[in-house]
Amino acid sequence: MSDYIEYSFNLAPYEPWNEILTAYLAEIGFESFVDEEPILKAYIQADLIDYDEINNIQFKLVIEEDLKEFKVSYLIIEQQNWNALWESQFEPVYVNNQLLIKAPFHKDLDFNGLIVEIEPKMSFGTGHHQTTFLMCQEMMVMNLKGKSILDMGAGTGVLSILAEKLGADYIEAVEIESWSAENCAENATRNDCSKIVSLFGDFDVVTNREFDVILANINKNVLKSHLAFYASKLKESGQLLLSGFFTTDNEQMIVLAEKEGLNFVKSENKENWSMLKFIKN
Repeated sequence: MSDYIEYSFNLAPYEPWNEILTAYLAEIGFESFVDEEPILKAYIQADLIDYDEINNIQFKLVIEEDLKEFKVSYLIIEQQNWNALWESQFEPVYVNNQLLIKAPFHKDLDFNGLIVEIEPKMSFGTGHHQTTFLMCQEMMVMNLKGKSILDMGAGTGVLSILAEKLGADYIEAVEIESWSAENCAENATRNDCSKIVSLFGDFDVVTNREFDVILANINKNVLKSHLAFYASKLKESGQLLLSGFFTTDNEQMIVLAEKEGLNFVKSENKENWSMLKFIKN
């Protein structure tokens, strides 16, 4: 299991360069970001870091786009410290007063809607990130009763668990990292879910069936490479939810998806992150 690296980027002026830098970093594998003006903190798995890419981004912003100040520092966060950091910073997440995403150590919370309990460990998907929030928000207004679901890049399994709580009949949760697949299965059990099959691998491990709904909250480049596969695995009139990219990427993602026979339905955004919904012809 990889350690994580916390990068701290000291920027001047901070806005709008924090958003521009976030977009660049998301393209090269950074998973999450924290604004602590004038510092942007960004997190990436240590074995995914490409130092040349970091230097290229710095050159582009400072030399080509005239950012006045760009200072970088980083520290390695070992696995056990990362878990402690999650626990210390994990606040309950409320989605439109309809859904509560909480950790096991959140006790005595008074809430009348759906509750999903997540032990995040090293996996992505606690509801705190804007993309997870957007996916949950859209799922809450969909009719998932009796539906078959494919959850690509399942992470903690939060979307799969929500799908079952919303009435889905069968869910395949696919995760390319072995510990995330294990974490997803553990969280499914924690939430008394019995419809979720946690699969370790990429799209090659997906079973030979078509799905009513596909959920994909992954890096933009991965989504682009998967679009033809998603189209092939959707039933006619099946629905696809995509997230993991910025609103500035919407036009490109819509053009690519429509080339695969996926009709654009709607978009939602939160703090410049985007969610796109499509229906198969």
